[in-house]
Amino acid sequence: MIYLDSAATTLQKPPAVARAAAGAIRTMATPGRGGHPPAMAAAAAAFACREEAARLFSVADPAQVVFTSSATHGLNIAIRTLAAPGSTVLISGYEHNAVTRPLHAIPDVTVKIARGQLFDQAAVLEDFDRLLTPEVSLAVTTHVSNVFGFILPVEGIARLCRERGVPLIVDASQSAGCLPVSMEELGAAFIAMPGHKGLYGPQGTGLLLCGSTLPQPLLAGGTGSESKRQEMPGYLPDRLEAGTHNMPGIAGLLEGLRFVRAKGLDRIERHEAALIRRLASGLSGLTGAEVFAGREPGVQAGVLSLRQNGWDCEELGEALARRGVAVRAGLHCAPLAHQSAGTLESGTVRLSVSAFTTAGDVSRFLQEMRRLIR
Repeated sequence: MIYLDSAATTLQKPPAVARAAAGAIRTMATPGRGGHPPAMAAAAAAFACREEAARLFSVADPAQVVFTSSATHGLNIAIRTLAAPGSTVLISGYEHNAVTRPLHAIPDVTVKIARGQLFDQAAVLEDFDRLLTPEVSLAVTTHVSNVFGFILPVEGIARLCRERGVPLIVDASQSAGCLPVSMEELGAAFIAMPGHKGLYGPQGTGLLLCGSTLPQPLLAGGTGSESKRQEMPGYLPDRLEAGTHNMPGIAGLLEGLRFVRAKGLDRIERHEAALIRRLASGLSGLTGAEVFAGREPGVQAGVLSLRQNGWDCEELGEALARRGVAVRAGLHCAPLAHQSAGTLESGTVRLSVSAFTTAGDVSRFLQEMRRLIR
């Protein structure tokens, strides 16, 4: 199989990830629920994972690294903490439903959208500057569009938010493990990310990096701490981690984080950018192909969208699947991004790479595309 769907899930993982997850099933209980060896082994692995994430993402205290089931889980916590009924929230024009649906669920929230033209970082920043008016009480931005790979100017957006005293939530679903993400430099209130994409962990894992704002829990229940109280603990990470931890997932995520650190973000970023350039160049030579690619360096991560004249996107995706090529077609749970780019009615076929994608994979994909559209 030629796997070009890493923006959904990185299928190819470091072998240590599977070994760690399988080992945890055999040897680990639940952290904080006992002094016996299996519980202590779980506690050690969980703390090591928090430490590794804190180091990679420049978080001052590992306790501010909270385990979630996904980036969506973390974004729901962050949004429900900071977006009150009747408030005004500013978001980018490239947000996923993991941001827009939680906002829609809060009564009377006014959502302002800083669209900016696709791959035009200056235009996005200008829109944020213009729309970040006094009534805005929260800003939310994705770091990288899951549809187009557009790298938004998150550092500039964070600077505007700090200057105007507006808390910022960053969705790092497509950038964590692929691009530098620093809690210290951004000064965000929250940064949410999945474990199963660029961090190469198992599905069902995620991280929420928390700043100084005390978050509101989505779940209440046992934490192994302050058990006499009926309120959730007032400190992290216990406040947000009710119930039994996913220790096979956390153990696997720890190895994924270690892989990213050992490989190096710069190396991963350069590798993915080179593959996307190769894809864009090869597709641009095909008759009828519309390729959504940034012209300037530093504006596109490891994701690329296309439309092919004469083909419905879903049909093209299915035809590629029959030929052993894994891509994703449609709206990618991000209709706002398609609306901003003018592709809402058609959707796109999305190609996405990882540290394990090779130049040979790209060449074979281009060969299959040529055969299909003849």
